[in-house]
Amino acid sequence: MLRENFVETLEMSIRSNWDILSLADYQGASWKYSDVGREMLRLQQIFNAAGIGPGDKVAMIGRNSANWAIAYLATITYDAVIVPILADFTPADVLNIINHSDSVLLFAADNIYENLDKSKIPHIRAVISLTNLMPLAGTDEDGLRMKMEEASEAFRAGIDKIGANDFVLKKVSNDHLAVISYTSGTTGFSKGVMLNHNSLMANVRFAQDHMPLQPGDRIVSFLPLAHAYGVAFEFLFPFSIGCHITFLTKTPSPTILLQAFAEIRPRLVLSVPLIIEKIYKNQLLPVISQGPVSTLLKIPFLRRLVYRKIYKKLYNIFGGNFHEIVIGGAAFNREAEVFFRKIGFPFTVGYGMTECGPLISYASWKTTKLKAAGRPVDTLEIKIDSDDPAKIAGEIMVKGENVMLGYYKNPEATAAVLTPDGWLHTGDLGVMDKEHNIYIRGRSKSMILGASGQNIYPEEIEARINNLKYVLESVVVERNNRLIALVCPDKDNIAKDAITDEQWKEMMNENRRQINAQLPSYIQIAEFSRHEEEFEKTPKKSIKRFLYS
Repeated sequence: MLRENFVETLEMSIRSNWDILSLADYQGASWKYSDVGREMLRLQQIFNAAGIGPGDKVAMIGRNSANWAIAYLATITYDAVIVPILADFTPADVLNIINHSDSVLLFAADNIYENLDKSKIPHIRAVISLTNLMPLAGTDEDGLRMKMEEASEAFRAGIDKIGANDFVLKKVSNDHLAVISYTSGTTGFSKGVMLNHNSLMANVRFAQDHMPLQPGDRIVSFLPLAHAYGVAFEFLFPFSIGCHITFLTKTPSPTILLQAFAEIRPRLVLSVPLIIEKIYKNQLLPVISQGPVSTLLKIPFLRRLVYRKIYKKLYNIFGGNFHEIVIGGAAFNREAEVFFRKIGFPFTVGYGMTECGPLISYASWKTTKLKAAGRPVDTLEIKIDSDDPAKIAGEIMVKGENVMLGYYKNPEATAAVLTPDGWLHTGDLGVMDKEHNIYIRGRSKSMILGASGQNIYPEEIEARINNLKYVLESVVVERNNRLIALVCPDKDNIAKDAITDEQWKEMMNENRRQINAQLPSYIQIAEFSRHEEEFEKTPKKSIKRFLYS
């Protein structure tokens, strides 16, 4: 168990950074650390009035916002358990999670709450609006809403008297449950991952030691806060340092995202691969693969100048002030990774999963190896279940401070992934070299066994297909002992270039032949099958493969 206490770490950050900006909504209100601390205490008075006690479950659903972050902090530092729910979940899924988690209090965006069938969440005592952090509903028979409002008003009367030295949070042990995180993942039904304060602290401490930030540094938060990756590294870690975090309060379109980067100029950028890959495919690949630039890249002394110019353009796209981009959440396109490494772009690829809160491995952009996903964090042991872990891919297994307690009310699922001595089966396949660099080969459940027993990793084939012109994304599946590539067309570029369906089909057939010429016979694609709609994805933008196999 880590010696650093998570709640004390948050308390110290608020006290030490009392007078500087803490949280902001993009093009909206801003909060100082003092504002955040006082609002946390006010919410805790409301919790008390509502009869919320240690260990009680508090569900929360809404888009990223400063209020979402304040409600999260108020809950976990009260020794209650936060149950963050993705705003994109259907009302039926939301109701299921609220009930399965045994939540008794709900934070909700007003528009989402309006669409919920309240009769199906009978254990919810009260609801607090994420718009103004005030009671939205309560059980009328005992006047609970009035009690909560009175507790809030009584606290507000003396709120200005609370200074940095007066700000004190209750003592909460690191072994207490902090979060139940429900994520659909890529294998089907949602499970509630139980993370204690120790897991959160292990992630925050590692980031403090290896991703240098200073009080006042600016961060743009656009990944879903209800997912472990976004909440740990775009919120909790920078908050523990004293950073100024700006939340994009709507689903970030590329235009809004790049506008926010230009205005805020963040010091650290967190991203899922999809964002970086779109920039590479739509803005860079057409330029470097044809025309005069492709010719210049063949001339050694001019290639360096072209790379420098591309580097500068890319750096400015992300605000021109960051020291590193950390990519995680899904596999990164290999072709894009190789190109970014050639131009010396400061990016690195990490690896994690919700069950580790989420970090498993990381290395800075200066020390990471090409195609690697970093090295094990210092709070975990890692082993590869293989006879030759450096050459033969095996399941990656982890043990240590970051690992979850288990799946909430699901001992069967817990026993399936956690061994009695604490080793977590990640379900991911990889190898690890002598320097402990981890190379991910794919998901064990997505791996296809070839006719002669060969291991086929569909992600590696999809990476080639996804770089093709007029392809948005793809999924490789096995059907009747043949490999079929389901291909979603890039309809915007098809329309722009007036490509007919027949022309697209001919191009894809030629692309298939060219790709097969580069692949061993046992992983050749038998057919490209057009898939009209984008594939359904998890919050971290991994395709839900089980829907298409």
